[in-house]
Amino acid sequence: MHTRRSSPAGSAQDPNPNPSGQGGPGARVRSRNRRRAGMIGALVGVAALLASACTSGGSTHAGSGPAEAGPAEAGLVALPRSTPAALTPYYTQKLTWRSCGVPGFQCATMRAPLDYTKPEAGNTQLAVARKKATGPGKPLGSLLVNPGGPGGSAIGYLQQYAGIGYPTDVRARYDMVAVDPRGVARSEPVECLSGRAMDAYTQTDFTPDDAKETAELVEAQKKFAEGCGKDAPGLLRHVSTAEAARDMDILRSVLGDEKLTYVGASYGTFLGATYAGLFPDRVGRLVLDGAMDPSLPARRMNLDQTAGFETAFRAFAKDCVRQRDCPLGSRSSEVGHNLKAFFDKLDAQPIPTGDPDGRELGESLATTGVIAAMYDEGAWEALRDGLTSAMRENDGAGLLALSDSYYERDGDGRYTNLMFANAAVNCVDLPPAFSTPDEVRRSLPAFEKASPVFGEGLAWATLNCAYWPVAATGEPHRIEAKGAAPIVVVGTTRDPATPYRWAQALSRQLSSSRLLTYDGDGHTAYGRGSDCIDDTINAYLLRGTPPVGGKRCS
Repeated sequence: MHTRRSSPAGSAQDPNPNPSGQGGPGARVRSRNRRRAGMIGALVGVAALLASACTSGGSTHAGSGPAEAGPAEAGLVALPRSTPAALTPYYTQKLTWRSCGVPGFQCATMRAPLDYTKPEAGNTQLAVARKKATGPGKPLGSLLVNPGGPGGSAIGYLQQYAGIGYPTDVRARYDMVAVDPRGVARSEPVECLSGRAMDAYTQTDFTPDDAKETAELVEAQKKFAEGCGKDAPGLLRHVSTAEAARDMDILRSVLGDEKLTYVGASYGTFLGATYAGLFPDRVGRLVLDGAMDPSLPARRMNLDQTAGFETAFRAFAKDCVRQRDCPLGSRSSEVGHNLKAFFDKLDAQPIPTGDPDGRELGESLATTGVIAAMYDEGAWEALRDGLTSAMRENDGAGLLALSDSYYERDGDGRYTNLMFANAAVNCVDLPPAFSTPDEVRRSLPAFEKASPVFGEGLAWATLNCAYWPVAATGEPHRIEAKGAAPIVVVGTTRDPATPYRWAQALSRQLSSSRLLTYDGDGHTAYGRGSDCIDDTINAYLLRGTPPVGGKRCS
């Protein structure tokens, strides 16, 4: 990555990614709401999103209803003594909270400097939402959450899962808070392509067989990048993770918190680790679940993530052949070969889906559908059903539905800005993995070794940052956060999008980290059914008791 998520069609995490622009499907599942955290912004569920002024993706940040003062309005702004004078107005601003249209939630708009090196040059507007602590018990302040991506809506995640699905004791003691990062969802979203243009992009052949198909892929990547550049030429230079982390510190201050308490999943771990590196003395209780390794260059991240999806696919294959009628064969050793053969067949001849917009299921959409199901073993049954229908009945509707959920495309052909924001952040955070098609082609043996099924498509998907309209401002780097309070880093052993080795690497870098391991499948661990994981994290959030480093759960 720096894609925290990847999909064969391009911008993707959890980096949020994914394949993601630079790399891999990162972002986005128990019920659909609970799965959001684990998909780095990409969703496998097909249930409709909750509709509200704050979750619909519209520009309304503050709905109707009476304003209510929070800690900042009460004069409890936590302004660090070292704050530059030019940033003081941002750190001391007061948020006006109003109803979001979803019972129990409030929304507000926060100002942040567009360019932290020139705070006087103008602002960007960030959408914020919260659900007040329900009590009883002594309030512990604010708990900020981020589901990953990059590009996943933190407000959508708060309203659809964290604010109603986090443990009762946690919600009783904390104000649950989310901010959509700059360029994402309700925070001046980056938009790159229309719905129809995005439909065409997602159907682009990401396994080109000849010069003509390679040229078509390059043209699609360039059109995507140019669309983003035309939409937000100024903002596009300032959607980096480092800037989003600085925004979180402003929010911490205006909420009246001396320290940041935070749960970040997938790409959200990179955001949280970046915050810790910038402001180690302001770290409270940080949980980084499904961790990324910030020291890796884009090519290495993409290769690792490709191998991660292969690991997850092998787990799916073993499960599939144990079922009564696996559509991919009766031996796990043949599942990958048979799936690749099916992809090749679709590359030559797509199959019908019954889609009202006339989309057929070709190799790219089918691959994305399979990748989407790798994020959570709860989606494996839907994947088997979709493959059965496609391979035996010539009906691609099931796999198309999985692909659409990954891209966050609704039944009316509208896309959220997930993939646009995903590419925008990925491409500014790290230099591109590859600059030319020839470089990709030379890398194919390594990617196909990492994953015979997905390697080729994921390698080509990384090319979009090569044509990005603004240069990357970030570089691979270690984050140590010396002096920070204990930080809990969580890794899942068979995580497809953020391989376990990344959690191990981040834990070695952070000077105060405690590594917590989940021996299991799927992406991320908190709230996925392990009492051991959940009890350990809850004890940390509620009592400040971090786990002993090296603790393992199943």
